[in-house]
Amino acid sequence: MQPLRIALAQIAPRLGLLDDNIARHHALIDEARRGGAGLVVFPELGLTGYLLQDLAAEVAMRLDDPRLLRLAAAATGLSAIVSFVEESADHRLFISVALLEEGRVRHVQRKLFLPTYGLFDERRCFAAGDLLRAAPSSLGVGIGLSICEDFWHLGVPQLLALDGAQILVNVSSSPGRDLAALNEVGLGTATSWRTLLRTYAQLTTSFVIFVNRVGVDESISFWGGSEVIAPNGDTLFSAPLYDEGLYFVDADLGDVRRERIALPLLRDERLELTVRELDRIVSERAGQATDPTAEEGAEAGLDVAAR
Repeated sequence: MQPLRIALAQIAPRLGLLDDNIARHHALIDEARRGGAGLVVFPELGLTGYLLQDLAAEVAMRLDDPRLLRLAAAATGLSAIVSFVEESADHRLFISVALLEEGRVRHVQRKLFLPTYGLFDERRCFAAGDLLRAAPSSLGVGIGLSICEDFWHLGVPQLLALDGAQILVNVSSSPGRDLAALNEVGLGTATSWRTLLRTYAQLTTSFVIFVNRVGVDESISFWGGSEVIAPNGDTLFSAPLYDEGLYFVDADLGDVRRERIALPLLRDERLELTVRELDRIVSERAGQATDPTAEEGAEAGLDVAAR
C-alpha cells in the first residue's frame, strides 16, 4: 500500500465571511492536490469562523447548497474534510464536518457535545448531533470524524474505531487558555490535547489526525498545533503553534494492520459487557431499576460496596 500524503490546512478563517472562506478552501484543495495529497483536512468551522453567535443562521448551509456541492466537485482526485454550519430540513443549526469525495458529500458528522462553560456558549446557537458513524472512504480505509469537544468524551474515538474507522479525524477550534509558564509546549491546552491524541491512537490502534485553527475571532486566539499520530502513539508531525500553513505528512496505512495484529485491543473488547453495564447505569440514573448485584449481596448479607 502506497503511503497516504495528508495535507493539514491550519488556517485562520475570516469570521462570518463565508464566500471568502470557501474561496480559500478551493485554493488550498488545489494546492494540496498539486502537492500530491490524497487527503486534505480543514479545522472546525473553517468555512465560517468560530465565534459566530447571531451570525450562525446567516452562514448556515443545507447539504444541497450549491456552494457546498461546488466544493465537493473540486475535491476530485483527493478526499477533503471540511467543517461548516449545517441547517437541517427543520431549520436546526449544527456544527458539522463533511467528507467530500468523488464530487459529492459522502458523509456528514454533527458535533455531539456542545461545550457551554468557560469561553464556550455553543448550546445557545446550535443543536447537538445524535448519531455517530464511521464512514468508508475512497482511500480504502474507514474514517471516523469528530469535532473538537467530542474528543474529550472517551466513548467517541472508541465507538468510531469499533465501527470500522482506521483513521480518526478531529477538527477543532481550540482557543489558547491556561498558559503554562515552564512546560515544554508553553501552552497548557496544547499539552492536554497532545496527551489525548496519543492515548486514543494507542488504545484504538488507529491513526489520529488533529487539525486546529489559528488566528483570532473577536478577542479569542486559537493556537494551531495540528498533529498526525501513528497507531502506536508515535508523533508523525506537529505543526507550529499559531502559524497558518498547509502542512504535508506521509502516513503508512499498513501500520494499522501491523499494530492491530500485534496489539489486538479492539478485537478483545467485550462489547456485551459494556452494553449490559451501560444499560444498567442508564436505568439506575433514570430511577427505572436498581442494581441487581446489590440486591443479591443484600440477600447474602454482603457489603457490596466494600467488595
